[in-house]
Amino acid sequence: MPSEIPSEPSPLSNHLLVALPALHDEHFARSVTLVCQHDGDGAMGVMVNRASEYTLGEVLQQMGISSENKTLQAQVVLAGGPVHPERGFVLHDGEREWDSTLTVGDGLYLTTSRDVLEAMARGDGPTQAVVALGCAGWGAGQLEQELVDDSWLMVPAGRELLFEFPLEQRWQAAAGSIGVDLVNYASHSGHA
Repeated sequence: MPSEIPSEPSPLSNHLLVALPALHDEHFARSVTLVCQHDGDGAMGVMVNRASEYTLGEVLQQMGISSENKTLQAQVVLAGGPVHPERGFVLHDGEREWDSTLTVGDGLYLTTSRDVLEAMARGDGPTQAVVALGCAGWGAGQLEQELVDDSWLMVPAGRELLFEFPLEQRWQAAAGSIGVDLVNYASHSGHA
């Protein structure tokens, strides 16, 4: 079974990075990113609150995969990050084995192989799934430094936020899940 990503979860995986108001990077301002892999070499994640310009039907068509499911075809594909924007990442539930899957956390997986999309098109895929194009990446120690620099708020990932909340509500909702109001955060943050 060819796999280019490990199957075991990593230390910061299954956490959300919520961009704090002070983070002005155009790629990540007001973003929510699920950390999928983290180790001594760096970190990889997928932004979960930004729509791409594509629907899943368009992506499936480009890949030569047909589906009659109108709801699936209309599903918004996320803009997962600036790294590998041409590559698909499927964040999903379910225990089923796919060709290239990373365990993000308890019952949460990231698959990069075509077989999961083919199963979704047939109506045989994971119960809950979102598709993203691209991902976010950090070099060794970079994410840890950004956390120290107050660029991100670290929040435990929740299924409801990942699969059910409207995209435009996810930034506030993720921070709110630990009692942080990002609207008022800017006036209370800063360094002594």
